[in-house]
Amino acid sequence: MDTKLVQKVTESFAKNFTSEPVLIYSPGRINLIGEHTDYNAGFVFPAAIDKGIVAAIQKSESNISTAIAIDMDETFQFDTHNLNTENLSSWHAYVVGVVAETQKLGKTVGNFDIVFAGNIPDGAGMSSSAALENSVVFGINELFNLNLTKYQMILISQAAEHNYVGVKCGIMDQYASMFGIKNSALLLDCRTAQAEPFTIDFKDYQLLLFNTNVKHKLSDSAYNDRRAVCEKTAEMLGIEALRDATIVDLDKVKEKLSEADYQKVLYVVQENARAEAAAIAIKSDDLVSLGKLIYGSHNGLQHQYKVSCDELDFLVDLAKENSDVLGARMMGGGFGGCTINLIKKTAVEDFKKTAIEAYTKKFGHECSPYEVALSDGTKLI
Repeated sequence: MDTKLVQKVTESFAKNFTSEPVLIYSPGRINLIGEHTDYNAGFVFPAAIDKGIVAAIQKSESNISTAIAIDMDETFQFDTHNLNTENLSSWHAYVVGVVAETQKLGKTVGNFDIVFAGNIPDGAGMSSSAALENSVVFGINELFNLNLTKYQMILISQAAEHNYVGVKCGIMDQYASMFGIKNSALLLDCRTAQAEPFTIDFKDYQLLLFNTNVKHKLSDSAYNDRRAVCEKTAEMLGIEALRDATIVDLDKVKEKLSEADYQKVLYVVQENARAEAAAIAIKSDDLVSLGKLIYGSHNGLQHQYKVSCDELDFLVDLAKENSDVLGARMMGGGFGGCTINLIKKTAVEDFKKTAIEAYTKKFGHECSPYEVALSDGTKLI
């Protein structure tokens, strides 16, 4: 955990309030494999990371709540006894949404003061929003003795995102951020929201992310379109979700689908199988097989599901040319964000330099490298 970040948040709280706060750390997350399978009731393989949000929180000394976002240099006030949920701006919606969803459960949430800051790269697809939601719900649970289970907390965080932010996310981000285990990834079944932890020994390898620093406009419309294709195909097959389909099943409806749509649903079935195969590779300590599955995932996202972009493909192609990288793929919804690379520790610095130079030459702006380790989930500091 970043001690400077903890210090920054603690000092800011002390400057603005007189009480002694409760300190909470809530991490961002990565996803090793299993992309766009979550809304098909399938398998994903996320992990909490050692980058996140630190929040200082305490009961309010006045009859109003004050939230301070240090990184944005913004202060926002609201009253938990008379919540206004209309026209909320970005981060305000996460904070107020969590309070509102907690109150829907019949829980009494008094006014509180919260100060937070983070070191999750912005727009990189590492779920800073889930980290913020989880830190708020974890904090108010602690302050007001609400007796919420961690599982109830992530459902509150997800509902806040659905109902106040307007993003119909799956449960993966909140789950990984809350339940993360150090040195482990979680094979999460998105149908049951139950996960099995897998300890990963990366040996001489580590994870390296490259943020493309781009976000193409296509993402929302493309997401809705693909989701609709998946749901329509499941309906044709008379099943609840594509999670229940086999390639043999898809062949039965192939003639009713365009080739492009067939490739999309085929990708989902194959990616689900890759996520389960990744669990076997990790259990067998077989990083080479895990790397091949990660490359396979990108190939499907690029050519079948078509949610990649030139910047992501360029970085994955660079990785393929480097024998020290076992696997690389785009991570997240697509059209920008990060690639995740499984790379030999001794090759990290050289690859960072090579990739930044080549990427800048090609696209006219830099990509940003981040080294991440797998961490514990939301907790008291």
